[in-house]
Amino acid sequence: MHEPRLNRALRALLNSQRIASLGTLNAEGGPFVSMVPFAIEPSAACLVIHISLLAPHTRNLLSSPAVSVLVMQAEVAGEPVHALPRVSMDGTAARLQPDSPSWLAARQAYLARFPEAEPMTQLADFSFVAIYPTAARQVAGFGTARPLEADELAEVLRVVPD
Repeated sequence: MHEPRLNRALRALLNSQRIASLGTLNAEGGPFVSMVPFAIEPSAACLVIHISLLAPHTRNLLSSPAVSVLVMQAEVAGEPVHALPRVSMDGTAARLQPDSPSWLAARQAYLARFPEAEPMTQLADFSFVAIYPTAARQVAGFGTARPLEADELAEVLRVVPD
């Protein structure tokens, strides 16, 4: 089956980068952006983050689950930054219930990417949160940008890399 070039580029970006900028809304409706490590859980076609209940972004997304996530390629010295591959995704965040099937799948995906985080999964104030993308804007390079709908994003997220 043929896969569009931009879908391959998006999957490569998401699988090569391990951190994202997470945008949430605080209690006053103001924006708050933080850095979060993320993994991809292919069966649910979502991003997974593991966050402390003490963190402002956690409080924000629990009270207002609409979030935005930016994943971008790292800057390379001497290269123009305007063409860096990146994707901005709008989504809905959901705290996963411990030991539920979705929590177990999220934990497995997260620890496959961040095995050093295993001790943190035992801490009571940390939770796995799934971010279900609803739309996105991908920039694959200078002059190469496109919108994506939820079904297109799910198609990209469901493919497990080799």
